[in-house]
Amino acid sequence: MADIAEFQDRMLSLGLARVSEAAALASAKLIGRGDEKAADQAAVNAMRDQLNLLDISGVVVIGEGERDEAPMLFIGEEVGTGKGPAVDIALDPLEGTTLTAKDMPNALTVIAMAPRGTLLHAPDVYMDKLAIGPGYPIDTVTLSMSPAERVAALARAKGVSADEITVCILERPRHEDLIAEVRSTGAAIRLITDGDVAGVIHCAESEITGIDMYMGSGGAPEGVLAASALKCMGGQIYGRLLFRNDDERARAAKAGITDLNRVYTRDEMVTGDVIFAATGVTQGSILAGIKMEPGWVTTETILMRSKTGSVRRMSYRSPLK
Repeated sequence: MADIAEFQDRMLSLGLARVSEAAALASAKLIGRGDEKAADQAAVNAMRDQLNLLDISGVVVIGEGERDEAPMLFIGEEVGTGKGPAVDIALDPLEGTTLTAKDMPNALTVIAMAPRGTLLHAPDVYMDKLAIGPGYPIDTVTLSMSPAERVAALARAKGVSADEITVCILERPRHEDLIAEVRSTGAAIRLITDGDVAGVIHCAESEITGIDMYMGSGGAPEGVLAASALKCMGGQIYGRLLFRNDDERARAAKAGITDLNRVYTRDEMVTGDVIFAATGVTQGSILAGIKMEPGWVTTETILMRSKTGSVRRMSYRSPLK
């Protein structure tokens, strides 16, 4: 097995972009077709095929679920040729299966790669998340603050009033009280129906998206993917795992997590250098969606490396087969 020191992020990054692009292209024909499972499966198959072409000894640590729940790209699945560096892979072959099926904005294909042992093995449970963009002191906002206190603290740090803060929240019944409290401060709320990796990334480009902060509970695996993006772009994210029953606590134990109340920072979810790639599937505020024209298909991909802080946007135009 190759040594962790051999993680050549510069060499691997373009390969990772191709993985993300392939998954997006595979799901393109299913945009607006109302079949979430078929769209997800097409993305999974394409992502897996492309990963297996890379010269890596990869293990999926954030994937489609446990082995008995996901036939491919399950947690623990080995990918790559086995000839390269030992790496952790976190992925969501289609973040926003519902968004894709309904042709709604901000569906993405998402993947991150880091040296073996550096990505949090988050179990498939909920995570309470809080994120802001770059340029603020550490702990400007914390999970121990109430939602209203977070808005006030960020407004102070930004030098604006609370009614100039916009918070992104996943629209779910469980967030009714959270939404009411944030609205009571005068802050604006951008509600999203799905896709909280994109929701968190919005904070890192607030001048483009208009979003200052993300809060609320969503999938823990998506929290690690979002932390990977913020490690590249700058910004802070805090996450605490939420458990509804003994089965979910058992999943945490299986993943090696013993402190069930721990608050994870960005750099505790992603402890080493990471590469992150995402490709737009439907039109979004971060990435353009897949564009079909006679004889051609065009995708837009964002490719980032935490080691250099580089953010590359790539348009890929290829002939329709």
